[in-house]
Amino acid sequence: MNGTTLQKTAADRAEGLPGSGLEHPFGPDWEVYKVRGKVFMLMTEVPGSPVVILKSDPGEAQALCEENADITPGYHMNKKHWITLEGGEAIDEELVRELVTESYRLVVGQLPKSQQPVDPHTYGRPV
Repeated sequence: MNGTTLQKTAADRAEGLPGSGLEHPFGPDWEVYKVRGKVFMLMTEVPGSPVVILKSDPGEAQALCEENADITPGYHMNKKHWITLEGGEAIDEELVRELVTESYRLVVGQLPKSQQPVDPHTYGRPV
């Protein structure tokens, strides 16, 4: 998957999540997706390459980075809790949608129950 398709797939998924909104708090070069004011996804270009930055469970983040050359610790973020996706052969649309949804769920799970737009334990998971 190339970087442009990567960002389009991620943006399409993020825009479909309940309560999600796009902001540009760091200028036009950064697209920041938030739910109830909390960041769950960022998109920008790192030396000319489009990237998607997502929140991830620390154990899963480490495993993803070890298993996939196109996934690295979060660019300009806490390296333990964030990952960066770059366009590459090992990244497919299903993985991107899954990782965006998981990032969203992790952030929603940290919100007070009254502010959660969905149940983070069940949303987007197979029944």
